Amino acid sequence: MFLPRFPLLRLPHRARILVWTLILWLSLPQRDGRAETALHYKYQSWQEDGGRIRVDAHYAEIEETWASGRSLRLVGLIDTIAGATPSGQPPQDGTEEVPLSFLEDRREGYNIDYTEVFEQGEIALGYGNSTESDYLSDVWSVNGQLFLNQKNTTLRLGYARADDDITAVFLAAPEKKTAHDAILGVTQVLSPRTVVTANLTYTLHEGFLSDPYKIIEKETEVVPGVVLGLTFPENRPDTKERLIGFFNVTHAFEDLRASLDASYRLLDDSWGVLSNTIELAWFQRLGERWVLRPAVRYYRQTEADFYVPDLNNSPIQPAGDPTGRAPYYSADYRLSEMETWMLGFKAVWEVTPALHVDATYERYLMNGLGNKTLASSYADADVFTVGIRLWF
Repeated sequence: MFLPRFPLLRLPHRARILVWTLILWLSLPQRDGRAETALHYKYQSWQEDGGRIRVDAHYAEIEETWASGRSLRLVGLIDTIAGATPSGQPPQDGTEEVPLSFLEDRREGYNIDYTEVFEQGEIALGYGNSTESDYLSDVWSVNGQLFLNQKNTTLRLGYARADDDITAVFLAAPEKKTAHDAILGVTQVLSPRTVVTANLTYTLHEGFLSDPYKIIEKETEVVPGVVLGLTFPENRPDTKERLIGFFNVTHAFEDLRASLDASYRLLDDSWGVLSNTIELAWFQRLGERWVLRPAVRYYRQTEADFYVPDLNNSPIQPAGDPTGRAPYYSADYRLSEMETWMLGFKAVWEVTPALHVDATYERYLMNGLGNKTLASSYADADVFTVGIRLWF
């Protein structure tokens, strides 16, 4: 069969995404009967105390679901980041305030997901792309679900691959990073009111894993008798393995018209970071049109094996560029021993069965543990989210 040579590969990247989305949409069978369309918009603002980092994000989603259950979903996002973050350099003598690096950037992202439904399961194919001034990421995914025991048991298996190009101006040449994620899970209905989920996720990251904007200081004798605090780029390993265990239980309290959602996550990676996360959320229905959801989350992690505030008094001689090979070193506070709390409250107003509006406020509290890292490295934050969802 003759296929015309459409010049898709010469189109801009975003245009190719839209073209393939249109092709996929038009190629879907129309014999499924009436379809339902859902539109969803969300705005979120992350604002750190002290004027540190602010991120404003806009999300838009359209999803078409056919009578058979198959669906096509397209999500777009635009977010902007501006403010200051610790550079990794220690504070000057006489102060406890860590130096900050100022940054400003814009990210655009797109995701396409198509789900095909079968009698005993479903399979979802996805593609995502995001671009920044110094970063380009492409993500491909496939996820399958198998329904057993009259759909009281669901087995889940998925894989995703991300290919990233990093072009920060501080790099001698563009770098690449690849991530592989695989998930195996099960969801079990225990009763009409109780559902449990258990997932195991394995992740492998390879390539350039250092942060090109983080530096570390080492006091160096530049000439005999003269010592200066020189800065060097951090150097992280070029591979990272991560194993995540996740358990969730949801229980409905019919007399209270409420439900409790509780989850626990254990993460262990090859860099030495071990973290525990516990989250509780209470969903309370008030009247016929309101749902309120208070929530709390606690997170705690150990420090990475190669985390150090500086290389002063260390035998390590840092390289001029990240090598991905030992010795490793990073002063990024995000790799330090720390804990965070999230306290949040969400309200959903079901204006009509086809129109829902929601608003969320969350307060993040971040604390360093131990005596290695100065308190000024960490920042608390307010997060505001509003959304609207429409079905037709």
